[in-house]
Formats: sequence, C-alpha cells, structure tokens
Amino acid sequence: MRQSGARLLFWLACCVLLLGAGLAGAEDLQPVPALAARVTDLTGTLSVDQRGQLEAKLTAFETQKGAQIAILLVPTVTPEAIEQYALRVVEAWKLGRKGVDDGALLLIAKQDRKLRIEVAYGLEGALNDATAKRIISETITPRFKQGDFYGGIDAGLDAMIKVVSGEALPPKAAASSGGGQTGGFSIDSLLPIGFILIFVVGGVLRAIFGRFLAAGIIGALAGVIAWLLVSSLLIGCVAGVIAFVVSLFAGMSGGGWIPGGGFGGHDSGGFGGFSGGGGSFGGGGASGDW
Repeated sequence: MRQSGARLLFWLACCVLLLGAGLAGAEDLQPVPALAARVTDLTGTLSVDQRGQLEAKLTAFETQKGAQIAILLVPTVTPEAIEQYALRVVEAWKLGRKGVDDGALLLIAKQDRKLRIEVAYGLEGALNDATAKRIISETITPRFKQGDFYGGIDAGLDAMIKVVSGEALPPKAAASSGGGQTGGFSIDSLLPIGFILIFVVGGVLRAIFGRFLAAGIIGALAGVIAWLLVSSLLIGCVAGVIAFVVSLFAGMSGGGWIPGGGFGGHDSGGFGGFSGGGGSFGGGGASGDW
C-alpha cells in the first residue's frame, strides 16, 4: 500500500514538473503583435517612407484582387522555429477572406537571419511551397545578404503579388451604397493614393521645400485629386486638410504620424485601420535564411 502511494506521489510530482516546464516555456515565447497595418516593423529596419510605400502597394493590391498580404519584421522568434511562430501569427491575424483563404505573410526574424512566407489554403496552388522557396532564395535573400532589407522585401513582395495575381480568386465584394462610396467611386480606393502622396511624394517635397510648405503642397494635391475623383468639394476639402496634417507630422524627425495610431518612431507597428478577414492557414509555405 505504501509502495503504491509512493508511486502515485512520484507520478504526481512528475506531472507538476512537466506542467510547470510547459507553462514556463509558454511564458518565454515571443508575443504575437496586434495586427494594425499591412506592414509591421518591430526592428526599426524600415523608414516611415519605406513602410508607406509598401503599405500603399499592398493596399492597392488588396483593393484590386481581394487577397491580403502582410509583412512582419521581428527581432527574433527564439525559442521557437520560425515555422511555429509564423503559424501562431497567421492564426491570430487571420489574413485573407473567410472561405476564400487568400492570405499570405512575409515574416522576417532579423537577429535570427531567418525568414518565411506563410501561405493560406486558397493560395497554396499558385504560391506553392516550391514557388515560395524560389522567391526567398532567388529574390529576397541575395538582397538581404547585401544589407538591402527594403529592396529584398519590396522585390519579394512584387514576386508574391505577381504569382497571386495569376490565381483565379473570387472578385472583391463591392462596397455597399452606404459604406463609403460616392458617385460609384469607393473612398477606400483613395487610400493607396494618399499613402503615395504623403510618404513617397511628400518625402521628396520635404527635402526640397521644407516640412510646412511640403505639407501644404501635399494637402492641395490631395484635395484636388479627391474632388476630381468623387465630384464632391466637401470631401476634397476634408481630404486636403487630413493630408496636410498627416504630411506635416510625417515630416518630423525621429518618427512619423501613424493614422489611427498616434505618433510613433521607425520601429512602430504600422499605419492602423487594418484587420484580417478570417482566412485559414495549414502550414503551407517556405522558409530560408541569409
């Protein structure tokens, strides 16, 4: 009887130790950042203008195709393998449309010198494991080895977009008449134009004319473009004022203004107002290092 009791206590002690080790391991896992933008840089690698250009490209692609691609830069995924961490990210973010599952994630763990393209079920035919591996090895990592992280990400993103664009996906659902559409033109489609104006054109103008004058030019251009596209003077004025304010703060040194998220430095998460659509992932994709 005593022997049975001692054996039971031994097994209970083992279970407690294993449970404690499991909980300790879970606490040591790198957290999954909240999804607030298509480009999330927790390493400070990308400048505000670079993030803006990538954000604009991804916004335009989603507007046209419906598929969602996101980029995440983290310092490390240790103690996990990058495949495990990527799967936790996409399970939390749910990129892609529900039922269509047309999402993809480009994950870079900078200190680990590893990256991964994680692909949702609906894109595994076009962006299959072999294609993802080729994009990593032939397009992204050669640039990373030269220290050109933005160039590698941008070129890799272009390759991913080209592949996904050839996939037959359901068209993006049209916005409802009360959901931000004026005169048959969706206001959502103004976002890529706004990003390009503020973060690409604005960066050039700030270097030439200074922050305040450049913001004024950007505001005027945004107002005129919005007015011509939606045929509404009120919307044009509002767009111009918003573009002026955003461009003014985006030109401040040490960081940029993040729409929907306040002020942030170069390591800030993103540009706000973005969320996944409910897509599902099953571990498809490829990994690499440099």
